[in-house]
Amino acid sequence: MTQRDRQRISAGLAQGLPYAEIARRLDRPTSTISREIARNGGPAAYRPEQAHRATERRARRGPHAAPRSAGSADGDAGRAAQAEDTVVEMAVAMGLPRMMARVLIALWLSDEGRLTSAGLSDRLKVSPASVSLAVGYLIQQGLIRRERDPQRRRDVYVVDDDAWYQAIVTSAWQTLHAAETAKQAGESFGPETPVGRRLAHGGAFLERISLDVLESAERWRHLLP
Repeated sequence: MTQRDRQRISAGLAQGLPYAEIARRLDRPTSTISREIARNGGPAAYRPEQAHRATERRARRGPHAAPRSAGSADGDAGRAAQAEDTVVEMAVAMGLPRMMARVLIALWLSDEGRLTSAGLSDRLKVSPASVSLAVGYLIQQGLIRRERDPQRRRDVYVVDDDAWYQAIVTSAWQTLHAAETAKQAGESFGPETPVGRRLAHGGAFLERISLDVLESAERWRHLLP
């Protein structure tokens, strides 16, 4: 793989493209792209120049070279990057768009749980526009919040200890609203019609589920700091 290929991989990651799309653009197997990213820090820490140099070092050492000490700084950084990659993939699997997942996990893994837009952009190596889109979505979902730093006149994005509670409650209220909309639509079609019954039953199901979630979230909120 050439250094140009690795730069294109980095650009694709910055755009939040899935591995399959990056592979298609480079005309390579998706597994090749996945391995390349995984062994060079994961999507959040992938750097094309460092990846290229690391590949050259591995080639010079040969296939039987002794591995680095598990306690080395490089090893620790690699494990941290892999752990971050795993958590991002988990968030994506739960339905969060990749760029939003990367921003959320970057905040979760920061020491204070708070970063500026510039800090997020530098940490993730993505454009300020990508960060702006992601934080807007995350704020809307109740996963993070925005604070204003009056001294430096800039916004700071914060993930609170009870972010999971806020996210679940926001989602439940959205589901409850959908349930009410379905029930009203069912009334409009008529409760005796097939469409009306289908909408009424769906609305009742969503209403019960959302109310149960709200009750459960409140019951177990004390488990959070």
